[in-house]
Amino acid sequence: MKKLLVVTLLIISSVIGKAQDKIQVTEDDYTNSEVSMADQFRAEGKIYVLTGVILLILGGLIGYLIVIDRKVSKIEKQLPNDNN
Repeated sequence: MKKLLVVTLLIISSVIGKAQDKIQVTEDDYTNSEVSMADQFRAEGKIYVLTGVILLILGGLIGYLIVIDRKVSKIEKQLPNDNN
């Protein structure tokens, strides 16, 4: 019953709701070579904060993977001893 309700709600929301309105693409959009958001971040000095946050998140993920790998390796070393 739950699955049917979820599927029904998803179908209704996809028919009724819109994620965003379509914007007309012009010829100027194809020749645009500047990224205004990055330029604004760079001008305000926020690009360094953004880079730092990204590096912090990636460092945390890599650290977490290393810790998990060590734990799994420790458990794998213990398994053959338990079977004897």
